[in-house]
Amino acid sequence: MYKMTYAEIIEGDCRQARANEQQAFNQAIAMMEEADGKDIAAPEVFAAVQNIQKLWVFLIENLSDPANELAPSLKKDLISIGIWAIREADRVLSTPAKGFGALIEVNRSIRDGLA
Repeated sequence: MYKMTYAEIIEGDCRQARANEQQAFNQAIAMMEEADGKDIAAPEVFAAVQNIQKLWVFLIENLSDPANELAPSLKKDLISIGIWAIREADRVLSTPAKGFGALIEVNRSIRDGLA
């Protein structure tokens, strides 16, 4: 009978967590791409903003958890990006010409870094 070591189990959990994070970014990016260029009153715009903000609030909470083992400097940088993303999403709603371009680009970079 094969028994996995604790390290193998943890490594598997980390891979699954990253895959889940990538999927969440994929969904958020797809929603922003669909909403980009639409009238500010379009339901897709509000849904995309709400989704990206929820994603980053979740990630910031996770990064702020003392049990999170990422390097402190990386956590700090990701939290800063998250705060920017939340504020940028608010700007999309308050400035219709703004669009989702910058948010899409930054979130793609973060998603690609999870690979």
